[in-house]
Amino acid sequence: MEAVAVPDVLNTEPRKRLSVTPLVELGVLGLAVAIGVATYFTITADPTSPRPLTPPLVALLMVANLVPAVALLVLIGRRIAIKRAMATAAGGQGRLHVRLVALFSVLASVPMILVTIVASMLFQYGVEFWYSDRAKDMIERAATLANESYVEMTRWVDGENVAVGKDVANLLSSGYGFDTTEFVGTYAQSVLQRSLAESIIFGVSPKGEILTFALLDPYERGLASSIRVADARAVLAGKPSVVIVSGERVQSIAPVPGTQYLVASSRVVGAKELMQRKQRAEGVVADYRALRERSRSLQLRFNLALLGISLFIVGLAVFAALAIADRLVRPVNDLVDAARGVAGGNFDARVSQPKRMDEVGTLASAFNTMTERLKEQTGALVAANAESESRRALIEAVMSGVSAGVVSIGAGRTVRLLNSSAANLLQVGESHAIGRPLVEVAPELDALLASDQREAVVQVARGGEPRTLAVKITREAAGPILTFDDITQQLADQRRAAWADVARRIAHEIKNPLTPIQLAAERLQRRYGKNIEPSDTTFSRLTETIVRQVGDLRRMVDEFSSFARMPKPVFRRESLVDIARQSMFLHEVGHPGIAFRLDADADAPVSLVCDRRQIGQALTNIIKNAAEAIEARPPADDLPQGEVVMALDKANGRVTLSIADNGVGLPVERDRIVEPYMTTRSRGTGLGLAIVKKIAEEHMGTIAFADRPGGGTVVTLSFDARALEPLAAPEDAEATPAPTDDDRFLMLTRTRNPNP
Repeated sequence: MEAVAVPDVLNTEPRKRLSVTPLVELGVLGLAVAIGVATYFTITADPTSPRPLTPPLVALLMVANLVPAVALLVLIGRRIAIKRAMATAAGGQGRLHVRLVALFSVLASVPMILVTIVASMLFQYGVEFWYSDRAKDMIERAATLANESYVEMTRWVDGENVAVGKDVANLLSSGYGFDTTEFVGTYAQSVLQRSLAESIIFGVSPKGEILTFALLDPYERGLASSIRVADARAVLAGKPSVVIVSGERVQSIAPVPGTQYLVASSRVVGAKELMQRKQRAEGVVADYRALRERSRSLQLRFNLALLGISLFIVGLAVFAALAIADRLVRPVNDLVDAARGVAGGNFDARVSQPKRMDEVGTLASAFNTMTERLKEQTGALVAANAESESRRALIEAVMSGVSAGVVSIGAGRTVRLLNSSAANLLQVGESHAIGRPLVEVAPELDALLASDQREAVVQVARGGEPRTLAVKITREAAGPILTFDDITQQLADQRRAAWADVARRIAHEIKNPLTPIQLAAERLQRRYGKNIEPSDTTFSRLTETIVRQVGDLRRMVDEFSSFARMPKPVFRRESLVDIARQSMFLHEVGHPGIAFRLDADADAPVSLVCDRRQIGQALTNIIKNAAEAIEARPPADDLPQGEVVMALDKANGRVTLSIADNGVGLPVERDRIVEPYMTTRSRGTGLGLAIVKKIAEEHMGTIAFADRPGGGTVVTLSFDARALEPLAAPEDAEATPAPTDDDRFLMLTRTRNPNP
């Protein structure tokens, strides 16, 4: 049997024909551009003329620009319709899209062109009157009338006030004084007969003060206080008068002829309303003139907006045609697209069924039934695969979220899976450790796995830093699972708390008899020393030995007390450079063979909110350990000179002090050197670094140890300067330091031995 080739009807493309559409599109585009250029030159032929174009010319330009623009929109819509039809599942040239675009465009374009022309003509003839000379004369005359009313009113008040000034001059020349009854009556009559509301006769002193000689102020509006000295001096200098308009009141200042007096009168005449009318009239004239100057611009803007709206409506019609065409052909495209999806293995492809069942709806229902049956045949396999994948993702999420380390062991004791916490504790990469034998990743855990233990505590060393891990082993059929936590810090805290309690008890039991012993030895020396032969020094040496040993015991008790009960720090802003220099100076005197150097920027001193005594004690202990480490070096011919270098730095809100020496270096158990009573020296108490660590913690800091390149040790103290800032005590506050052990011993001596 021969195979018969079945054509792919879904991908069949129509035979291409030679199309002249691109040439038509280019021609219409060129015509639209040419008409636009011609329109521009027509409008700008006389740029100096503000008069609008004639209505027939505007209508002609509108039609000439609108027709090719609409044709161009129709052609663009046709091209978009073809592109959208080709992008659908059915493909093709989009004949239905093109027909609908053409139909809607014609229905929208013809009425729109007619409406645009009529609207443009109506606008031109409607506004022609407002740009005529008759309208211009009418508006300007109204503004002139308002201005003249305002000027006439101010002129009338000024003239009446000048007449009052002449009346006052006549009275004064007739010998009437300001205080005479004839002057007051005549002055008041003159003001009231001229319908003035208030009046004042005044002068100006050399200091610029208003001197009132006569006042008529029945309404008590404060006429004297409203007079400006500058206006009065202007009138005295020869100005005929000064008129001031203030709100509803018009005020005039005029001279009294033949004297140095001035008269000021006012009247409430509605000047504010007249001023507003004048300003409104002037504003109307200014706006009208601006409109006349912009008449052509406004005409062009209106017609341009009309043209734009017309094109927008035509474009909206094209868009509506495209949307309707899409809605008509969408069911067929969906069916073609779904069929191709099923052919590619997508059994979830469905076709939306229309609300009204027709032939297309029946076809869609049959297609959906077919794809549902195909999906059921593969559903079980897909569900099983999804369940397996979800279980694996859940296990990975749980393992990555726990803080404890988890390691799953497979065949041959190889690492099958480990979480990020285990990788961090063992300092290995997750991808690098998976598949490798456990003995290569963590030999300590491999040795534990070989035993039958279920729980154990093991020591691991990674990067020179020992860690203590609490390990629990769960043995499953698929392979053992190891879970472990880092309990290094927890054990250190427990040991530190226990040693603090021991130190407190030892200090309490030892310090009580020390002072009586020392006092007894000193009293024996004073009382019986003079009775012993000078050649016999045994008694003296014995008493000195007792006193010296008591001093050694007292220093030991001091260290016990300092570790057990550290006094509460008093935080103040201190200069770390000064504290460091004082701490180094104490050891420079005691160790002349060691070079001490402080690296600090003198121009930018480093300061810190801290307890000066405690920080000094911490630095002294570290420098003391550094000097002792240098002196403990084995002798050699090429042994370099011992040196201790302290560096200070402040960056990113943290203050760092590093003390480096070239001594014997760190011991093997470097993780325990800050524990109480952990020491490598014969005469050491093991409390120095424990006290330093406690001081650092109370100052929100940390202490770290590292090997110095070339030999030696680097001790780094780091403090959070930002967190310490709120703890600073006020500058004027007096802080009472906590009593030291020496103070306590002196108090004990005075209590038990009032008469030594």
